[in-house]
Amino acid sequence: MFLCLCGAIGRVLIRAAIPADLPALLALDRAAPTAAHWIEAEYQRLFVADTGRVTLVIEEDYVRGFIIGRDLGSEWEIENVVVAEATRHRGMGERLVGEMLALARSRGAQAVFLEVRESNGPARALYSKWGFIESGRRNSYYKNPEEDALLYKKFVAAETGKAVEEGRGL
Repeated sequence: MFLCLCGAIGRVLIRAAIPADLPALLALDRAAPTAAHWIEAEYQRLFVADTGRVTLVIEEDYVRGFIIGRDLGSEWEIENVVVAEATRHRGMGERLVGEMLALARSRGAQAVFLEVRESNGPARALYSKWGFIESGRRNSYYKNPEEDALLYKKFVAAETGKAVEEGRGL
């Protein structure tokens, strides 16, 4: 899977992550206060066959962000989205989410869900822009600091091309 997006921000490539990307994934995770903060072994497991996980990276001249999704059959879960601080507000997170939604839909997903820190306003705005709706809450789900997780869900199976053209989803 390779998607080259060329335009105002230069050549941007979205591709499947490879084991050589592991140091970049770890560095991005450690630098992002709102990331899921997995341990290195969890990131290493992304590259083991049959985990059901898909990891996409977005790069310009180096890896600037990533998204991890899990294929659960008719539902997919977005487990982690991280974009480098210096690269934020350039649409890279939006492109990663869009690509993951398109991939999930192409593989037969009916819905995609995720959880996000209640205080993560930028992520919540991004998910709302893509048409995710708040569907629940997990009290005290996150630690360091302790915080509730908001659950979001998006149905992807019956969407039309018009929604894609308007940038609201795939």
